[in-house]
Amino acid sequence: MSATTTAAPTPAVAPPGARAPRARRRRSGPNAGGTPLVYLAALVVAAMTLGPVLYAVLGGFRSNAQLANDPVALPDPWVLSNYTDVLQSSQFWQLALNSSVIALVTTAIVSVFGVMAAYPLARYAFKGRDALFMVFTLGLLFPLTVAIIPLFLMVRDLNLSNTFWGVALPQAAFALPMTVVILRPFLRALPKELEEAAMLDGTSRVGFFWRILLPLSGPALVTVGVLAFVGSWNAYLLPLLVLNDPAAQTLPLGVATFSSEHAQDTAGVLAFTSLAMIPALVFFLAMQKRIVNGLQGAVKG
Repeated sequence: MSATTTAAPTPAVAPPGARAPRARRRRSGPNAGGTPLVYLAALVVAAMTLGPVLYAVLGGFRSNAQLANDPVALPDPWVLSNYTDVLQSSQFWQLALNSSVIALVTTAIVSVFGVMAAYPLARYAFKGRDALFMVFTLGLLFPLTVAIIPLFLMVRDLNLSNTFWGVALPQAAFALPMTVVILRPFLRALPKELEEAAMLDGTSRVGFFWRILLPLSGPALVTVGVLAFVGSWNAYLLPLLVLNDPAAQTLPLGVATFSSEHAQDTAGVLAFTSLAMIPALVFFLAMQKRIVNGLQGAVKG
C-alpha cells in the first residue's frame, strides 16, 4: 500500500512593506471612558474649581481668630453665628429678591424672544437667512463689557436707571446670540413631517409653533433658560453702573458692599459670599442633566 501524504497549507505571505494588522483591544468596565491619566487630570481640575467654593463655605463656619491662626484648617469648633447673622439680615433678603426678579425677567425675555428668532431661521427658507444667522453668531464675539459705556448712556437717556428693566433688557440682548445659536440646530432637527401633518389638519404656522414646536423644544429651552438665569444672577458690572440706589442693588453688589463695610470680619464676609452663590450653584447643579440633554440635541441637529 502506498501512503498518501497531504501537504500542509502554505501560510499567506504579506506583500513587502505591508503592516501586520493589530488586534483591537476592547475596553470594558469602569475605565472604558478613559485612562487613569484622564481621571487624574479631571480630579485636578475639579479640585481647582471646587477648592475656593469649599474654602468660602467652610470659612463661614469659623471665627476670625481661627482664620488668623490657621487659614486652611477645618472649623474647630463650628461657628454658626456668621450664617445666622446674614440670614437674619433684611438687607440680604432684599438683595436676593432683587437678583431673583432681574434674573427671572432676563430668563423670560431670552427664552421667548430667542425661540421666536430661532424658529424662522431654522424652519423657513428665505433670502438672507444665513447672513442674518451670521449676525447672531458674530454677537458672540462682543461681550457686555465692550459696550458698557454706550449701554449706560442709553439706559440713562431712557430713564431706566435704578430700575430692574435697565439691567434685564441689556442682559437679555447680549444673551440672545448664544440662545439663537443653541436653539437653531435643535429646531432644525425636528422632523418636517410633523409640520406637514399639522398643516394638513388645518393648523397654522403660529399654531404649530405654540402647540407642537414649543413643547418639543423643552430641553433646549431649559438649557438656554438656566444659562441666562445663572449669567444674570452673577452679573456685576452692568448692575454696578445702572443700580445706584442701595434698595435696588443685587447680591453681587451686596457682596462687594458688605466686604467693604466689614473688612475686618473675614468670616462674616465668607458666610455672606457663600450664601450669595449657593442659590445659583444649586439651581445649576439641579438642572445639569437637562442642560446636557439640550446641548446634545443642539449638536445632533
